[in-house]
Amino acid sequence: MFFSPGEYVGLAGARLDGGEMLACGLATHFVQSNVGCVCASLITPSKYSVPQSLLSLEESLKKVDTSNAFAVCGIIDQFAQQPSLKESSSLNRLEIINKCFSKRTVEEIISALEVEASNSADEWVATTIQSLKKASPTSLKISLRSIREGRTQTVGECLQREYRMVCHVMRGDFSRDFFEGCRAILLDKDRNPKWMPPRLEQVHDEAVEQYFSRIDDPQWEDLNLPARRSHGRNIESKL
Repeated sequence: MFFSPGEYVGLAGARLDGGEMLACGLATHFVQSNVGCVCASLITPSKYSVPQSLLSLEESLKKVDTSNAFAVCGIIDQFAQQPSLKESSSLNRLEIINKCFSKRTVEEIISALEVEASNSADEWVATTIQSLKKASPTSLKISLRSIREGRTQTVGECLQREYRMVCHVMRGDFSRDFFEGCRAILLDKDRNPKWMPPRLEQVHDEAVEQYFSRIDDPQWEDLNLPARRSHGRNIESKL
């Protein structure tokens, strides 16, 4: 079975907190900040002070005279904590996430979630289904393909792929859903976007393929990255 929180985060638009970032491998360390100080600073800015743990960490890192990753990690380790996942965390539902979001298509993912909803009273499942059904069908399908392609690509290939996707979305070559979403959320604020096409089954593979093609327009140059020196380490996808 695939490890599929990437599909869940990307398709459902879920947000991860610090503990969740650490748990799924997107972060290496967690240093607690003092949220209370930040909130208080909005009322009395002159009384705001950076938490001592962060100040001490910053001072320690300033003294580092090496780029050795192990040396840097050793310093951060002295201040890092191992936070517990909140009871409501989606990562406590990894079995469901992996079972449903490892399906081949968006349609199959939603169908699998609906089966889970019929056998579970967990509100998280219903909320996730609702999030997927409210989203742009086109965006869901290009996002799913992008996430899965990225697992086997280099960092440079990922950046180029995502750059092309964003350019096509911003140009509105194949769909105006981006502009419709902005209208519904930011302008008219009716939160009732009219996606085109409106249904997942109407977004065919040929339409999805177009978002990954190079743009044939001199005003939209392709992303050309400088050659990167290899550090002898393989960088693997975390999600």
